[in-house]
Amino acid sequence: MSESVGRRAAYWDKQAGTYDKAMEFWDRHLFGDSRFWVCGRARGDVLEVAVGTGRNLALYPDGVRLTGIDWSTGMLAIARERAASLGRQADLRTGDAQALAFPDASFDTVLCALALCAIPDDRRAVTEMARVLRPGGRLLLIDHIAASWRGLRAVQWLYERYTIPAEGEHFRRRPLTHVRDLGFEIEETERFKLGIVERVCARKQG
Repeated sequence: MSESVGRRAAYWDKQAGTYDKAMEFWDRHLFGDSRFWVCGRARGDVLEVAVGTGRNLALYPDGVRLTGIDWSTGMLAIARERAASLGRQADLRTGDAQALAFPDASFDTVLCALALCAIPDDRRAVTEMARVLRPGGRLLLIDHIAASWRGLRAVQWLYERYTIPAEGEHFRRRPLTHVRDLGFEIEETERFKLGIVERVCARKQG
């Protein structure tokens, strides 16, 4: 694990105990049913990148074979407890989204929910997700992104003066751009809340 990833992992270890409470607010007021939206489209062998505390574990359809990675051991400990309480079989392990430790074409679905905003190199992470996805497989993303209104993007820029150095949190990214650059077929995309939130369902060309 690189030094920068190690620092980010240590930061999220400290946040692990309060993360769920904070996200309950944002899921209710900003992201809505987005976790249901992405998880409901997962099929087959599924990789969840940045699984965190496992907030999505209860939302996957029956029959998926789930693997989850995260760089925070504190987050993963909570995710494992959650999986056990749900009776959900899941291979939850430490890993870096920017260098996934899986062979090419390993998964039918790769999902990343609300994490590309905090991964240092989001383009590299999306490229890695594409690499481990089988031809014809689905990439499912949900995140907050650069707002559609210029005035709000200026506010996001101001936030980033603090959040990027302190937390590694970016507000003006748009992962859909990377997905298109990689040649994915965009099956569904929705953008809402003044363009701040975007969810994507894309299929890897065969």
